[in-house]
Amino acid sequence: MRERDIERKLVLEVKKRGGICPKWASPGYDGVPDRIVLLPGRHFGFVEVKAPGERPRALQVSRHRLLAELGFSVHVIDGEGQIGGVLDEIQSA
Repeated sequence: MRERDIERKLVLEVKKRGGICPKWASPGYDGVPDRIVLLPGRHFGFVEVKAPGERPRALQVSRHRLLAELGFSVHVIDGEGQIGGVLDEIQSA
């Protein structure tokens, strides 16, 4: 399974839950997570999508840490099976 397939599945699952999952492009500020998950009830989180077995680059880890220090949830998924759990966690926050 490729990264884009996992990302597509994430977007579909967020839509099924009544939310949106826009791609996050941040010109001039590299390393931000791939997607912002926005779910009903003002629940939100950031998701980095990787191909199976891949890990975030050092800059991405640094950006994820910064967002977490600011109080935002940041999740890294590298498989389709992780999507439901991540969305449940975002919805319960």
